[in-house]
Amino acid sequence: MGNVRSVIKVGDAEIRVTGRFLKTARLEGEKYKYLNNPKAVIEDLRKSGQRIDLFTFMQRLPETAPKHQYKMEWDNFAAIRVTTFEHWWTEQIGKKTRNAARHGEKKGVVLREVPFDDDLVRGIQGIYNESPIRQGLPNVHYKKSFETMRVLFGTFLEGSVFIGAYLDDVLIGFAKLVPDETGTQAGLMNIFSMTSHRDKAPTNALIAQAVRSCADRGISYLVYANFAYGNKQNSSLSEFKERNGFEKIDIPRYYVPLTAAGQLALRLGLHRKLVDRLPEPCSEKLREIRLAWYRRKFQSVAESS
Repeated sequence: MGNVRSVIKVGDAEIRVTGRFLKTARLEGEKYKYLNNPKAVIEDLRKSGQRIDLFTFMQRLPETAPKHQYKMEWDNFAAIRVTTFEHWWTEQIGKKTRNAARHGEKKGVVLREVPFDDDLVRGIQGIYNESPIRQGLPNVHYKKSFETMRVLFGTFLEGSVFIGAYLDDVLIGFAKLVPDETGTQAGLMNIFSMTSHRDKAPTNALIAQAVRSCADRGISYLVYANFAYGNKQNSSLSEFKERNGFEKIDIPRYYVPLTAAGQLALRLGLHRKLVDRLPEPCSEKLREIRLAWYRRKFQSVAESS
């Protein structure tokens, strides 16, 4: 049936509302943007006339101790504590990761910060158009139009930093860093590279440049989404993050029911995704079934073309 989404303006904040039956609201750009006065936003939501059952928000780093009285559960970040690039390079990662980060340079890959312009969008479009699948799953941005890609990757441009990995002046990987309003933390909103250049380890090089970009700006934390998702505490991605100096930092997430339906959902645990409520062995089995289905689907498409 799909997930219904809308964005409403509440004071100075943009709030995203999702859900067909349980309508849940959160800050648009959550984990890149944060609320300075959640109490005022909650009061405005109550008065908005919009049907919103549940509002959720997070604290920002380095505020890891709960500071509000609302219902709280733990969320997490994968984050690098940034002081200087040299400290990260010598103390926070190992020799194997350093070698991977330098590998592309030895093969001619050049890393640099770049402006968000038409050339960058065309380069990003070329990266996503490399293949309709990635790691056995659909590539959701495959063959999207230039105009669509410009809108998709042109969000939160104020203060954002784009990093390009180039080989012979061709973009083979990119990253987008979005600092929060205080300049304390920056989130890796996008990091993506061509699989045909995997031998040059462009993703490792992009992370290294992202750390350097944060250190140059005095940004204390580089965040790469979550370290763990739901009951899934370990994965190849979390291992990759750990090798690159990211650590799991638990952060308070708050839930505020605004209707009786929101109160009931919170009491029954229905605010969590179904996959997060399942035991990890069941979730792992479902992921295996999904991956096998996608592989069969794309194999049949390839054979018929």
